[in-house]
Amino acid sequence: MQISADLHVHTTASDGDLRPGEIVSRAASIGLDAVAITDHDTLSGIPEAISAGKKRGLHTIAGIEISAIFNPGTMHILGYFKTCPNGLEKDLDSVQEARRKRFPQIIEKLNALGFTITTDDVAVIAGDAQIGRPHIAKALINKGYVRNFETAFSHYLAKGKPAYVDKEKLTANDALSLILDYGGLPVLAHPFTLELEAYELKLLVEELKNGGLMGMEIHYPEHSKAQKKLYTSIAGDLDLFATGGTDYHGPGRSAVNIGDSGIDKRSLDIMLDNFNQR
Repeated sequence: MQISADLHVHTTASDGDLRPGEIVSRAASIGLDAVAITDHDTLSGIPEAISAGKKRGLHTIAGIEISAIFNPGTMHILGYFKTCPNGLEKDLDSVQEARRKRFPQIIEKLNALGFTITTDDVAVIAGDAQIGRPHIAKALINKGYVRNFETAFSHYLAKGKPAYVDKEKLTANDALSLILDYGGLPVLAHPFTLELEAYELKLLVEELKNGGLMGMEIHYPEHSKAQKKLYTSIAGDLDLFATGGTDYHGPGRSAVNIGDSGIDKRSLDIMLDNFNQR
C-alpha cells in the first residue's frame, strides 16, 4: 500500500520530541499528501503545524487524542477537524489540570522506589509542553536508571506498574460528544489496547457507533495482520471509515518513523469527504 497520510502524530505540544513545524517538514520531505497532529488533550501545536503545512504544500489536519474511561484496557479517541476548533481546549481544562496534578504524584512514587528525580528534572525536559510520562521516562534515562523508554514504561510507568498514577478521563460518550460538538470526526484509536476478544470488541464498537463514532484506526505499527483483518471487518460491518498512523513521538522512541504506517489516497479522500458532510 502506498501511504498517503499519517494521521496519528505527536509533537512537543504534548509528549513528542519534535516541534509541529519539524513534524510537517519531515512529512513533506518523504512525500506524504497529509499529516494529522494529534497531541494529547491539546490543540496548542496546531497553528504552527498548519502554517508550516501551507509553506510546504502539505495538507495538515487539526487533530487531538483524548483518553476515555475504560477497563481493563486503555481507550483513546482521536478527533479530526476541518479547521482548528476554537473553544475545545477550554472544554478540556479539567483534563489538562488533572495531567498537571498527576505528574508530581508519579515523581513521588519514583522517589519512594529509591530514584533521585525531581519535578525540575522533568520540567527542563518538557520545556513549554504539557508534562507527560515520556518526559519522566527521559529523565530516568538521563539519570542512568533505565536504558530506554521501553524499560521505563514496562518496569515503572505503564498502567499497573509501581509508579503509575491514573488520570482524570472523560467517558467515551463525553469524548465523542465533545468532538462532534466542534464539528469533528471521532475515531477509535489503536483498538488492540482495549484488550478485548473479537466479539466483545464488535459489541463495544457498535455501542460507540451509536454514540457518534465515525471511524476506526486500522493501520497501526503494533497491529498484526490478523488484527487488521478483524478491525477492517468490524469497520466495514458498521460503516466506519478506516484511518491509520504511526503514533510517532520522535526519533529514538521506537523503530517507527513518520509515514511507516497510515492510509492510502483513496482512504484519505473518504475521510476528507466526511468533513464536507458535517
